[in-house]
Amino acid sequence: MRDPGTGGRLRNYHYATIVRPGRSPRVIERPKPRLKTIQRRLLHEILDWIPAHEAAHGFVAGRSVISHASRHSGRFVVIRFDLRDFFASIKAARVYGVFRTAGYPEAVAHTLTGLTTNVVSASFWHALPRPADPAQLSAHHRLARQLATPHLPQGAPTSPALANLAASRLDRRLTGLAARLDATYSRYADDLTFSGPARLARQTPLLRRAVADIAREEGFAVNEAKSTFVTGAGRQLVCGVVVNRRPNLARDEYDRLKAILHNAALQGPATQNRSAHEDFRAHLLGRIAWVAALNHDRGEKLHGRFAAIDWNE
Repeated sequence: MRDPGTGGRLRNYHYATIVRPGRSPRVIERPKPRLKTIQRRLLHEILDWIPAHEAAHGFVAGRSVISHASRHSGRFVVIRFDLRDFFASIKAARVYGVFRTAGYPEAVAHTLTGLTTNVVSASFWHALPRPADPAQLSAHHRLARQLATPHLPQGAPTSPALANLAASRLDRRLTGLAARLDATYSRYADDLTFSGPARLARQTPLLRRAVADIAREEGFAVNEAKSTFVTGAGRQLVCGVVVNRRPNLARDEYDRLKAILHNAALQGPATQNRSAHEDFRAHLLGRIAWVAALNHDRGEKLHGRFAAIDWNE
């Protein structure tokens, strides 16, 4: 959905939404070209040089979903928490604090904060349909209040790095909590993951209360509905990666991709492009590369099947 109204021409962001059944929509705030260019320069000339906490694995050079998941491989229990409205929860005051801590004078820090935060227009938000489920109304209104105040826009190139820096104290406190419980902690964006021995499973109620309290004190909120607790007897997932023994792709996901490649070779690739990807070949290669990053042997098998596809059809 685009931003309605003629006032959009005077704003620095384009707005769009991603519908999430049973939840408030995800609002994407994409800076217009001139501001995006400025933000990229700020990212590369300032933010890339400020180290994130070692527990942060999202949007950090040399770290990834795989490094995040690897921290929790082969553990008795994996416990995951989700932070609600992660980017919208980080207010301009905290962003200003990041720049001040980096050594910038007040006036410069205020200017940098203005360039990297945003307020969503009321006309755009009011045009969104209200949730049909009354139980979702409070979450809908809470997100509206967050977006109506200066915050990190999800969609700006500077937001991931600033989010990591703004969550640095959260990471320090949760790392300390994990150490006291003989557990391991890491974070990928809004995904908080703990893992450890059987002792941690027995201390889960304590961990849940402590994580919720620490998150609240640091300006975040845990989405209890998305918290998970899985022992080695079940399939332990961290950001979509199976970690029961070592990081790996879920078997059913691998089988689906293998079937797509097999059918594409027999019936032609167009018959399998059910989501109408503009570049289906690149899409498949990207999925195969992801499999290969997790499991070299599986990746080689999929590359073999890909090679059998006739792309001239």
